[in-house]
Amino acid sequence: MANGRILLIDDEAGIRSSLTQVLSDEGYEVEAVASGEKGLERLRESSFHLVFLDVWLPRKDGMEVLQELRAAGNDVPVVMISGHASIDTAVKATKLGAFDFIEKPLTIEKVSVAVRNALRQRRLEQRNRLLQDALLQRAPRQLIGESPAIVRLREQIRTAAPSNGRVLIFGENGTGKEVVARLLHASSLRADEPFVEMNCAAIPEELIESELFGHVKGSFTGALENKKGKFELADQGTLFLDEIGDMSLKTQSKVLRALQEQTFEPVGGAASVQVDVRVLAATNKDLTEAIRRGEFREDLYFRLNVVPLTVPPLRERKEDIPSLARHFIEELSAEYGKPAPRLTDGALEALMAYPWPGNVRELRNTIERLVIMVPGDRIQRSDLPPELSGDGKAAHAGGPGPLSRELQALLDCAASPSLKEGRQRFERLFIAKKLAECGFNVSRTAEALGVERSHLHRKLKAHGLGPERGESS
Repeated sequence: MANGRILLIDDEAGIRSSLTQVLSDEGYEVEAVASGEKGLERLRESSFHLVFLDVWLPRKDGMEVLQELRAAGNDVPVVMISGHASIDTAVKATKLGAFDFIEKPLTIEKVSVAVRNALRQRRLEQRNRLLQDALLQRAPRQLIGESPAIVRLREQIRTAAPSNGRVLIFGENGTGKEVVARLLHASSLRADEPFVEMNCAAIPEELIESELFGHVKGSFTGALENKKGKFELADQGTLFLDEIGDMSLKTQSKVLRALQEQTFEPVGGAASVQVDVRVLAATNKDLTEAIRRGEFREDLYFRLNVVPLTVPPLRERKEDIPSLARHFIEELSAEYGKPAPRLTDGALEALMAYPWPGNVRELRNTIERLVIMVPGDRIQRSDLPPELSGDGKAAHAGGPGPLSRELQALLDCAASPSLKEGRQRFERLFIAKKLAECGFNVSRTAEALGVERSHLHRKLKAHGLGPERGESS
């Protein structure tokens, strides 16, 4: 099987013959034509992975061919070749969308490098498009539910989205703050530009400025090359700063300046970078209380809080649970290639009665577990986890099972010399148990507990636990 299909457009028979031989020896399928008109005809009729295009052609030259090709929406990589190259010609070709420009006489090395680089770039772009498409397919296009709170939130999003106003999204963990941010972007005038997100709680303090503003090569140990930060990557688009309340005061001051002036300096750099970015932020914290404690800048709060939106917890919109559950069943059944099971009335009643401390994220995780584990075409109340089904007692009906051991641990903790010590001991046991249930995967454990990954890391460290020693005594 050929490594790829290449079209060669050149009016010199010798070039067509020699280049065809070189590329064929490299394992490519090559087709050669002598005119720009014939080249455009073949590109309309068939698909190629790469085009070699001579600049100087009779009647329709290479620049015209390239311009028509791009105007038709064909993004195949084009390598321009010329025996009379000039800087102006190379610049013009690049502006028209050429991938590379090489001079005659052609050598095997020049040709091989150009082909290798062009095809690698094409593969990366295709892979990136596939990943973006997959993310768009997985990401909710709308807020599921018809409760008054969700209807009102949808209307607020529709109103705020077309503006460039900054939005501060409030809500507990797992409520869907990221979904709101993505909907704001998708409904905005910047929808075709990048949506870049960063979880401020997940980045170590010593790296967060580099993540936000980028850095120049050699600015610190490990800075082996220049790197663009989130602000620059989001230029002309939207930057979503999740868990903004966990950002340090030092970084807050730099973010404030970037918001005020739309300029910043990369770490270790002297030149300012100008950007046009709409910033959305989210938090699960009470920022007014954080301001009172001196942990959050009041001026940054007012800069971010132009349009405040609040995502309600699931316990305050329980009427949306049936539609959310059915949506997740359909989505996850399709993902796992299984027929979608039906929720029985008893199972639905149990889902409605549960308080859902982990909100929509916890509901989705629960539905995913059921889709994977329930063998039949119906999900019954007895299929639900004990905390939802009300069958927790059954776990130890026949003897001292896992639940009775947990109760005994609680009793042991309660008997500790001090309430604080007992609480710490029980917290350690509880986290260790959840860590084991999640296969010692920190991310899954954080989701199950409804806390941020960085917060769980701090707890693991404080209790001497970790993925490799979660059950240590």
